[in-house]
Amino acid sequence: MVRVLFQVVLPIKIKKKPGIYVSSCDVLDVHSQGYTEAVARKNIEEAVRLFITGCFEMGTLDEVLKECGFQIASALPRKRPADKNFITVPIPFLAKNHCRTSCHV
Repeated sequence: MVRVLFQVVLPIKIKKKPGIYVSSCDVLDVHSQGYTEAVARKNIEEAVRLFITGCFEMGTLDEVLKECGFQIASALPRKRPADKNFITVPIPFLAKNHCRTSCHV
């Protein structure tokens, strides 16, 4: 088995409400909260990771991403966003050393 790490960079919003911070990743319609801004940020990262891995495990990730309006971009951004309005979510996988299927594109 080989360890593979995908990283997803997504925009987030964190809003202060009375007694709590609400965190949102609107492009996936995933939300969380925390008593501090740092905890709300950590919780949205975990919620997004669980959402993506759950969709992958159920075999619905491609359908969900398309439903959320995702499409393949013609080019990658030259620079990764570094401000606090984005999160980087690691998605770890284990893969066999070879794939038995071919791409059906």
